[in-house]
Order: sequence, then C-alpha cells, then structure tokens
Amino acid sequence: MKLKFTYDEERDCFVCRFRLGKRYTGPPGHAHGGIIATILDEAMGKVNRLRQVVAVTSQITVDYLKPVPLNKPLRVESREVKVRGRKHVNMGEILNLKGEVLARGQGLFVAIDPHRMFGKFVER
Repeated sequence: MKLKFTYDEERDCFVCRFRLGKRYTGPPGHAHGGIIATILDEAMGKVNRLRQVVAVTSQITVDYLKPVPLNKPLRVESREVKVRGRKHVNMGEILNLKGEVLARGQGLFVAIDPHRMFGKFVER
C-alpha cells in the first residue's frame, strides 16, 4: 500500500493522501473494514513520532461512519489526544474529497523499550 505521511505543523496532524484499489474490496465498490482499521492504526501510530517513542498498539476502536469507496481520492489524518506516562491516546479519520469523515478511530498505544521487547531483532 506504501502510505506516505507528512506532518502538517499548522494543523498539528499527520496527513496521507491515497486511493484504494480493487484488491482491498469488501462490499462491492468499497473497502474492506479490516483495511480501514489497518490504515487508521498506521496513521495513529505515526503520531508517536512527535514524542520520539516506540509504542505498540494496545487497543483500537473504529467507527465506520460511511462506506469507504475504492478508486477515489482519500485522505487520512491523525493527531494526539492525550499522553499519560507510557500511554498515548491518538485519533485518526479517513475523509473523502468533500471533507466528509468516512471512518474514525481512536487508539491506545503503550511506549516500550524495543531492545527489551524484541531483543536481537532490533538494530542498534
């Protein structure tokens, strides 16, 4: 899928513009819910870069508000909601060209020490 995110300093959020092809089909002409959740998780995870932490997804909720069309320009935006200790709460939205929110997610991410968690699999 190769999503490329940029940070919009003025709006204090990460943004990615993309289109979904037919390989992501769920209902006819629309994206599968699992792909929608994956895109939101990826977008919300980018927000942790603002605090220079490595964090893993602990919990994610997704509100599917409107069908997400295939082969149409879309954008996903994500931002920080709150941080408390190692817990980072972020949110994300998938929008169409009109700015309508098609799906919204909120995620709880827990900051980790990657060397302790993944050991030999982490580059030093």
